[in-house]
Amino acid sequence: MKIYTKTGDAGETGLFGGPRVRKDHARIEAFGTVDELNSELGVVRCQAGAAGFDPLLRRVQCELFDLGAQLATPDPSQERITAGHVAALEAAIDREEASLEPLQCFILPAGTPLAAALHVARTVCRRAERRVVTLAGEPGARIPANAIEYLNRLGDLLFVMARSANRAAGVADDPWVHP
Repeated sequence: MKIYTKTGDAGETGLFGGPRVRKDHARIEAFGTVDELNSELGVVRCQAGAAGFDPLLRRVQCELFDLGAQLATPDPSQERITAGHVAALEAAIDREEASLEPLQCFILPAGTPLAAALHVARTVCRRAERRVVTLAGEPGARIPANAIEYLNRLGDLLFVMARSANRAAGVADDPWVHP
């Protein structure tokens, strides 16, 4: 089977189990940005020092595939991302945050290459969250019940992981200073 089908050459694509829509449709934007986030996490996993995060990030990548598949389906029949997945992210945040100094100010997305890659992934995650919120506001759109909450917690986790990566490398948080 060839990788190219030419069916999208006119700017439309087919939804899983549904109609063809424009490639800039809110549903395509939502699951496409989740896919972009998944790719960013792949870049994070390639960074030196990411080994301690690898099992968690791999699990999250698999969950993002499930979320993307649900978002690509106009009428999802089962919830693949559950409250349990959200709770697991919260537990991971709590574990990572336990070894960090409490924040006293805003910090810049900087530090080690691993931390910087985690910050990029965090910002893509926040964009994915915004795209899912946009989709949820479309008339008649159905989204997975826990999708927004999951992405919100994942963004928090990626922020904490970036701080943790810097701490592990002996790099202090870089505080934002108003010029």
